[in-house]
Amino acid sequence: MRKSLVIVLAMLLMLGNIGFANVQPVLGVEIVTEAASAILMDAASGQILYEKDAHKELPPASVTKLMTLLVAAEAVASGKVKLTDKVTASENASKLGGSQIYLEPGETFTLEQMLVAIAVGSANDGCVAVAEHIDGTHEAFVEEMNNEAQALGLKNTHFVNAYGLPAEGHYTSAYDLAIIGREALNYPLIRKLTSIKEYDLRDGKFKLWNTNKLLWWYPGADGFKTGWTNEAKYCLASTVERNGLRLICVVMGVPQVRGHFAESMKIYNYGFAKFEFKQFAPAAQKQGVVKVRKGVEDEVTAITEKPLGTTVEKGKDKNLWVETKLNPEISAPVQKGQNLGEVLLYRNDQLQASVNLIADHSIARASLTEQMQRTLKGVFGY
Repeated sequence: MRKSLVIVLAMLLMLGNIGFANVQPVLGVEIVTEAASAILMDAASGQILYEKDAHKELPPASVTKLMTLLVAAEAVASGKVKLTDKVTASENASKLGGSQIYLEPGETFTLEQMLVAIAVGSANDGCVAVAEHIDGTHEAFVEEMNNEAQALGLKNTHFVNAYGLPAEGHYTSAYDLAIIGREALNYPLIRKLTSIKEYDLRDGKFKLWNTNKLLWWYPGADGFKTGWTNEAKYCLASTVERNGLRLICVVMGVPQVRGHFAESMKIYNYGFAKFEFKQFAPAAQKQGVVKVRKGVEDEVTAITEKPLGTTVEKGKDKNLWVETKLNPEISAPVQKGQNLGEVLLYRNDQLQASVNLIADHSIARASLTEQMQRTLKGVFGY
């Protein structure tokens, strides 16, 4: 009887493990998700807080457009194109199916309007129009998307188009999408576009509603992109910020309608319950002074360029310490924002974060007469 009980218990344990075989909990916590692949990432450090088959190559559907927006935002930032540019739809763009704004050949919008149509309305035709405007052809733009993926070190990503309709060889992973999202956060334009809830095109005759319902349903949600095809199922790459803690979540291959929102919220709930952002210095906080040689002033204040902090598991913020490295002196002229050193945050002996220390204002170089007068004052006291 005892032997039979042991066998039954062993079988139950085996059965119980089947449902969690591919779940890779962080810190011993299991999240049961219907997503085929998922990840939760700390945006500041890139630390993975939770993952499930995060490197699995899967079709991303319209989440592809996050990379499309990234390449476009980089083109705007570099001055290659302007948001005010007139973008004219080609016949090639107007032929696209799926989600679209029904562009007519020759129809014109500004680049900013086209990007809104992509970010909010998931416009496939807008993707082709933007691609052709930036790089001449859709194919050249897709090549640039793949070059960007390579530059980001993505190992499980290859794009065939800029819009995400099913195509052989078009795939990415939850981890790679999180990295793309993390890079996208460096471009405020992307979060601005993807956080728009509704938008009027064609003088209000065509209404766009954002497909990312987290913008309405989950406090702190402010960006990124949904996707759906029969092949990819429901996918979502999103970002949420609360109390200084910004997280990125990606879910792929969710079978249920709106399940990509439910699964993302479940994973975010875990993240915000378990972790917090521990700030050690706000932006623009004074961290010391640096002597200025040959300047109209003798010293300049060094301030933090941005907030210094790190994401920690709640209740486990011990053994954190800060080291300040500051140049003892600098020669004039000094420019406002000039790098004067850095402040580093460690846990034990491992670097967690660092922030530049910069000059809080500009200091001009003193004239030769002023320098001589200052020297005499230093020697003779007058």
